[in-house]
Amino acid sequence: MSIFERFLSLWVALAIAAGVALGALFPQIAEDVATLDVARINLPIALLIWGMIYPMMLAVDFGSIGALRRQPKGLVVTVVVNWLIKPLTMTAIAWLFIRGLFAAWIPAAMADEYIAGMILLGVAPCTAMVFVWSRLCAGDANYTLVQVAINDLILVFAFAPLAAFLLGVSQVLVPWDTLLTAVGLFVVVPLLAGWFTRLLLRSPGRIERLEQRLKPLAIVSLIATVLVLFMVQAKAILANPLAIVLIAIPLIVQTYLIFWISAQWMRRWGQPRAIAAPGAMIGASNFFELAVAVAISLFGLNSGAALATVVGVLVEVPVMLSLVAIANRNQRLFPDQAAALR
Repeated sequence: MSIFERFLSLWVALAIAAGVALGALFPQIAEDVATLDVARINLPIALLIWGMIYPMMLAVDFGSIGALRRQPKGLVVTVVVNWLIKPLTMTAIAWLFIRGLFAAWIPAAMADEYIAGMILLGVAPCTAMVFVWSRLCAGDANYTLVQVAINDLILVFAFAPLAAFLLGVSQVLVPWDTLLTAVGLFVVVPLLAGWFTRLLLRSPGRIERLEQRLKPLAIVSLIATVLVLFMVQAKAILANPLAIVLIAIPLIVQTYLIFWISAQWMRRWGQPRAIAAPGAMIGASNFFELAVAVAISLFGLNSGAALATVVGVLVEVPVMLSLVAIANRNQRLFPDQAAALR
């Protein structure tokens, strides 16, 4: 284990502090970086995420994907939690905290917008970063890909009506350019790159050596992603510290709850950790690019809904890294792959 992996939490904490400091000291640079986007997807962050995902895609063995039909339970858990449980728990938790426990500190006019932003995060399960979390907890690359692919297919059809129902809006306009660009950039392109690389290298030994060489790239990209995220959001963090803390608390509660529900269900169904851990993280993590884009289009750039989705971006990496650590410490609770197939 490299020094980056051994002290990953420390590096992430330093990246958060450095990002906020850089954003405060050099606000113009932070704004310039924030404007480098295509279809509301920030290009520097996209490149860094790509650097994290590509090594994972190298591990995808297309010849083995067909065998996954013998293990449908993990897919069932992922779909049910993502689309039937997570949106409802997010709505309930948002109302409990924002309209209940924190009502004294939040203006009534802003409360509904904060809740709306949190709901948008709740109906947008992760597309890209789950590949990173899967790799960090030694997840099954093939199964993770199938889980994400099915999730993306459902997302195309279910996001708009589900968001409209929970928000009470007659029509939610889905930014299709953001949705399709994100799926293409974070799933299709790195998947094809991984497949082409495996085709060129042919030898399993060569592929494994390349994976080992690229491991530091994935970790460094993760740390750099955190730094850039906090740098471009430094202005919002410093301008609204109390609001950000109040929004972050229910989002963190939701993340741990969904992870716990998914992991416990996977365990009861005898799923191996290599399937259970990434499956639990798809629901716990969020497709924040889509949530941010929809919040801005529905409520405006400076709205409470947009701020809530930005807070979702900020808590994503630190909280998900803690879940990776939990999954790695509790692997003995799950059967191995061979036992799960028996």
